[in-house]
Amino acid sequence: MKSGIKENRNAVLDPASELFDQVAMMDELFDHLPDTAFFVKDCEGRYLLANQSLAERVGLRRKQELIGRHVRDVFPPELARRYAAQDQQVLRTGRPIVDKLELHWYQRQQTGWCLTTKLPLRDAAGRIIGLFGISHDLNVPGDAERIPPGLSAALDYLEAHYAEPISPAELARLAGLSPVRFARLIKRIYRITPSQLINKTRLGNASQILIETRQPVIEVAHACGFYDQSAFARAFKAATGLTPTQFRQRQGR
Repeated sequence: MKSGIKENRNAVLDPASELFDQVAMMDELFDHLPDTAFFVKDCEGRYLLANQSLAERVGLRRKQELIGRHVRDVFPPELARRYAAQDQQVLRTGRPIVDKLELHWYQRQQTGWCLTTKLPLRDAAGRIIGLFGISHDLNVPGDAERIPPGLSAALDYLEAHYAEPISPAELARLAGLSPVRFARLIKRIYRITPSQLINKTRLGNASQILIETRQPVIEVAHACGFYDQSAFARAFKAATGLTPTQFRQRQGR
């Protein structure tokens, strides 16, 4: 491969070869996205693949210099601890992290906001053998409105308290923003309204519970902030095209 992946294959533990079989083709593709950091890591959190943009963000000249390193080797302690905790969460539970608003490094190690997604990588037997992810920059040059730190805190609150009664106005208050500005920022970042974001968060967690447990559908609904099973079923089908029961059956549960 032109990207130099093979020369670094010995820098990581088996079963790293399976990771390369699944994702090596993405390596060069993501080099053409300078506003996106792309990476693949093993079960120890060490880089197996990374695009050139990520390498430059941490002050390296070549992406091959990241191979075999851990986030603590290239990021400051505060960021490294946060990224490592996310990695372990995905590796331990198998649950993806999707569109998490957080601080990252832009080019020349300038701090900026991004949306991060991390997904587990599994072998043919379904065992987790690593993870891959992307972090997409939000504050691109010419961006007229910067993202206030309180917005991230409000979204973290939603992720932790989605089962509770919560409104867009409450999230705006937690973010320290007016409801109008909060709605404008959410629309700009996620392309949906605050109400849709709350619904999306609840349904995303509901789908994981349906896959991972045999809890009755009514209990799943209550655990995810829906207090009426019919409303939950309608919302779930509108989002997935399947009822909760059909979705569970498709997953072999």
